[in-house]
Amino acid sequence: MSRDETAGLRAAQLRLGRLPGYVRRPDPARRSGEQGHTYKKGWEVRFTARSEAEIAEIRDLVVAAGFAPARPFFKGHQLIQPVYGMAAVQAYLAARQAAEEQAARATAGRGRSGTDGTDGADGADEAFRRREEGAAENAAAAAGPARQRAVDSFPAQLGRSTATDDRPSPSEARQLG
Repeated sequence: MSRDETAGLRAAQLRLGRLPGYVRRPDPARRSGEQGHTYKKGWEVRFTARSEAEIAEIRDLVVAAGFAPARPFFKGHQLIQPVYGMAAVQAYLAARQAAEEQAARATAGRGRSGTDGTDGADGADEAFRRREEGAAENAAAAAGPARQRAVDSFPAQLGRSTATDDRPSPSEARQLG
C-alpha cells in the first residue's frame, strides 16, 4: 500500500469518528448462559442518517476506511447503516476518541492567543488538518464505484409504502381497542 493510500485510509477512519452513530456489543452473560448457543448478536456499529444522500456518504467513508457496509435499513424515521465486526467497532471508537481529542485541542487553541496576534493555532496542526482533509477527499473519490452500487441498490429499499406509518403500532392498537 502506498503512502498516499495509507494516509487516505487513516483520514477516512478518522472521519468515521465524526459521524453520528452508536455501537452495539454482544452481552457476555447471555452468550455464556444456558441458551448461549442460540445468541447470535455480535459487534456492530450503526451509523444514523436522515436521507439517502447521507447514507451514500457514510457508505463511501466506510468503504474508504476499509470496511464492508451491510445493507441499510429503517428504524423509526431514521436510516441506519450497519457495519459488522469487532475491528469496525474498535476503529470507530478510536476514531471517535481522536475526533473528540482534536476538538478539545482546537477549543483550547482558540481560548489562548499567540504572541504574534494569531489565535494560537499551531501551523503544524493546520498543515496536518489540510493533509488529512485532502487525503479524505482522495479516499472518497476512490470509493466512487462503491457509492454508485450503494445508490443503485438503495432506492429499491425506499420504495416502501407510507401507509404503514399511518397505522397504529401494536401497543397503540391494544390501548385503542
